[in-house]
Amino acid sequence: MASPSPVGSAAPVFSPAAVVASCAGFVLIGALQALYGPAIPALRREFGLSPSAAGLALSAHFVGGVAGVLLFDRLHGKLPARRVLGASYALMAIGAAGFALAPNWPLALVTALLAGLGFGGIDYGLNQLFATGFGRRSAAMLNILNAHFGIGAILGPTLIGAVGASHYPAVFLAFALADVPLLLCLNGVRDRVPGPADDGSGEAAGPGALRRSLASVLGVFVALYVLHVGIEAGVGGWEPTHLEAVGHGAGAAATATSVYWLMMTVGRFLVAPLALRFSAPALITVSCAGMTGCLLLAGVPALAPYAYAGVGLFIAPIFPTGLPWLHRAAPRARRAGAVVIAASMIGGVAAGPALGKSIEWSGIRSVPLLLAAVSAVCLAATGWLTYATRSLRATR
Repeated sequence: MASPSPVGSAAPVFSPAAVVASCAGFVLIGALQALYGPAIPALRREFGLSPSAAGLALSAHFVGGVAGVLLFDRLHGKLPARRVLGASYALMAIGAAGFALAPNWPLALVTALLAGLGFGGIDYGLNQLFATGFGRRSAAMLNILNAHFGIGAILGPTLIGAVGASHYPAVFLAFALADVPLLLCLNGVRDRVPGPADDGSGEAAGPGALRRSLASVLGVFVALYVLHVGIEAGVGGWEPTHLEAVGHGAGAAATATSVYWLMMTVGRFLVAPLALRFSAPALITVSCAGMTGCLLLAGVPALAPYAYAGVGLFIAPIFPTGLPWLHRAAPRARRAGAVVIAASMIGGVAAGPALGKSIEWSGIRSVPLLLAAVSAVCLAATGWLTYATRSLRATR
């Protein structure tokens, strides 16, 4: 069987308008995910909820997200890509509007799940298409795409803060309506997407003896994604508490956490041109090493706010840069992208309870050191993947 032709030799997967619309779509999913937290005070008042009950909205969103990734993975290839993306945008819009207008809490949770289902389809669909649709430029384009997620994650809470939490329904409705114009740009998405092109950092999968190696590669990729997203969520969730515990004021701690998320967004824009010059293994190795070093520095109270900003900068490229590497390493493992994206969502959900239990044993001051240990595992996993994918290439 002939290997897939590089993307550059075929019609582009996205028209320019579809690329812009995809970036706008990631702004919307980033904003939607970030809206639930700032809305919690109003949700508690409106529905008479405890803090844990109000937090179920985000949990329902994530559960829907994982289900959306797995469901829409099955539909990709069976249905045109534009149809799958269109259904995802529609589900997210209906769910967000339903959450805004829900008369009771059980219905609100159902609509949050529905919005998450569409969220998962968009997250998986666009990441998958960008990972395989731009050839050597895929890593750069994925960093740009995911940087827009960060813009949305900053924009959503800012809007809630500007209009007040009590007006959260209007913000959810506005984002639901913003989905509609994106449906008009889906004609610019090709129905048939070419396979990933090899840029020399990975290798196509073969039958027989390579299957065990490929299974190991996929397993370590999953571990890398679960762990690094766990670090991402762990810093975002526990940085303010840690900074206050080591002597920084509440206002300074909140500002430092906002800077952390901002640096993650900036980092993805900055790495886009670097992804055109350096291989994915090299970029991710540097990212994991820098992330580990910054987390160790965060153990020094005076340096902690700046070190956490550095964590945001270094962690930024890992998610988008790793996907094209995965697709080059195992292009025939069609479900590989879905598995690691779903795993990344699970990592985000599991990070809070897992880190919370560790903090109960070792104290809040141990947060950066605990995360540094996890980051060191990410660095080791990246080193193993670099070796393993080179070995796969040598056995072709």
